[in-house]
Amino acid sequence: MAKAWAKSFYNSRAWQQCRTSYKANVHGLCEECLKHNKIEPGYILDHIIELTPENINNPDISLNHDNLQYLCLICHNKKTFGNNDITVDGLRFNEYGDLIKVEEYA
Repeated sequence: MAKAWAKSFYNSRAWQQCRTSYKANVHGLCEECLKHNKIEPGYILDHIIELTPENINNPDISLNHDNLQYLCLICHNKKTFGNNDITVDGLRFNEYGDLIKVEEYA
């Protein structure tokens, strides 16, 4: 879900057009998987330089195709949360992008 400060941006026409054109350019496929000769559909259009309240109105960051990548849920979660990041509740993301209880913490 979008953070409260970003909702108007993600609902904007400029973002919707940028998102549509970017996904078409990469044929709807996960770019990280393609680097490993794997074909998977993308799921999340990710900003390489993360959006913040300070840079969200800078189109060089927020609407620039060079700052975007289309990722499947697994690749997005690995990028965002790390491969083995374990939360304080003893949870981590599995290979399907689902939160699971880590056995040693169960």
